[in-house]
Amino acid sequence: MITKKFLTLSAAAIAAAVALAGCSTGTSGSSAATSSSTASTGSSMPGMDHGGSGMMSSSAPAASTEHNDADTMFAQGMIPHHEQAVEMSEMMLGKKGIPAAVTDLATRIKAAQAPEIETMTGWLKSWNESATMGAGHSMDGMMGENDLKQLDAAQGTEAAKLFLKQMITHHQGAVMMAKTETAQGKNADAIKLSKDIVTAQEAEIQEMQDLLATL
Repeated sequence: MITKKFLTLSAAAIAAAVALAGCSTGTSGSSAATSSSTASTGSSMPGMDHGGSGMMSSSAPAASTEHNDADTMFAQGMIPHHEQAVEMSEMMLGKKGIPAAVTDLATRIKAAQAPEIETMTGWLKSWNESATMGAGHSMDGMMGENDLKQLDAAQGTEAAKLFLKQMITHHQGAVMMAKTETAQGKNADAIKLSKDIVTAQEAEIQEMQDLLATL
């Protein structure tokens, strides 16, 4: 009886151990499968993301550095062109007695063009190109030193009118430069910016002409 009871208990214990082992193995196997699946999924998804970003990071620089002479000239010329527009706008913002619509325009011009200067400067650096335009090249619509002195000295409505007249000419020059880039450029980012400049500044030219008619 004792032996039989012992054998029965032993058999039960062995069965339980086997069941536990099977459960443990199943859990381990399931865990391993889950882990493997998670690892696979994890490495797959992040891997895809990483691979995607890796592809983007490897292809993006190639795309951003791919450029031609037209792209280089566009950036080299538009940077000082924008800088002058920002300077002229700051002159207006520092004056008193300027119509609110004109100061609002000057604020918007400064806010739009200052970041674009940084963007184009970054392009030239990534392209390993000089930040300055070579001799013999001109920029359409740029004001001369005397023009800026007149604007700086003017006050009130006279300053507002002069600013609008000068900035219309300035914008028209920028639009011409941008259209040249759109037609001849190669870099996708530079071409997009050139199109954005045309759209924005043609609208501002119309706005300035309308404002000028009211002063």
